[in-house]
Amino acid sequence: MAIMLRKSLLFPLVFALALAPPSHGVNTSSLAPTSNAIQYHGGPLLTTPKTINIYLIWYGASSGKDRASITDFFASLSRSNGVAPHQEPTAATWWKSLQTYTDKAGNSIPCIVRLVKQIGDIYSLGKNIKRAQIANYVKNKIETRALPLDSNGIYLVLTARDVTVERFCMGSCGFHSSVTVSTRSRVVYAHVGNPSVQCPGLCAWPFSLPAYGPPGPALVAPNGVGADGVVINIATVLAGAATNPFNTGYFQGDPLAPLEAVTACPGIFGEGAYPGYPGNLMVDKISKASYNVYGANGRKFLLPAIWDLKSLKCKVTF
Repeated sequence: MAIMLRKSLLFPLVFALALAPPSHGVNTSSLAPTSNAIQYHGGPLLTTPKTINIYLIWYGASSGKDRASITDFFASLSRSNGVAPHQEPTAATWWKSLQTYTDKAGNSIPCIVRLVKQIGDIYSLGKNIKRAQIANYVKNKIETRALPLDSNGIYLVLTARDVTVERFCMGSCGFHSSVTVSTRSRVVYAHVGNPSVQCPGLCAWPFSLPAYGPPGPALVAPNGVGADGVVINIATVLAGAATNPFNTGYFQGDPLAPLEAVTACPGIFGEGAYPGYPGNLMVDKISKASYNVYGANGRKFLLPAIWDLKSLKCKVTF
């Protein structure tokens, strides 16, 4: 078995690249955007066919409420079910911002993201998991045909709040990597943990008080602190996996600790963001929840800024 590219993404409030390989650590914090532009390094992206298929593994016991919020987020990435015509921007337009990222043949990141299959697992690996186990776990699910082999898919493992994954909350809130299956194909996989209990101040900011950095009030989460923390981190991981799946795509800096499409814009969610302040956001009049995009089935989400290849700035309006 060959494991290719190990990228970790630490998403809230302290910016650091001091994590040793083979895991490449990036922390998305409330800091100014990076000064150097992301560059294309000539490698393949997840561009063909014109759809990115998501294979979702719910590991551990998750609430039905959280699952509904997260599956609605996936539904929101390529369509706007339940979104009124006047409700803009949407999660779908956020994802379409990645279409400026093209490969050597000029193919862009697909505008269609489909949640193709979901499976559950009640702690078959226990509640304390090493990162290498996740690679083997995904590989096994494909080789035993629990999930299909899809070279343009992303196999996403979401762990429950009571599951500890190596370096989760210490080195990352999630990561994406790749693994060779049956010596025939590399597939992209990813992990995101539920931060609601273990580290909300790190992995669910700005919906929880910051663990480090400038103080500031926690915002009201539209779908719950845990679910919205997971959504922010899923968005970051998916953007990185699509535009830099094998560590030869779009990134800035050291390839062992790359800044990618979203992690190049740490802690920025709206105009006027600065350390400890996520930026100007929309606020629901009734719930007082903060958000910046509309989603499927009447959902509202807070999604991170994306590095814009044209303006060479962090894009917060979609």
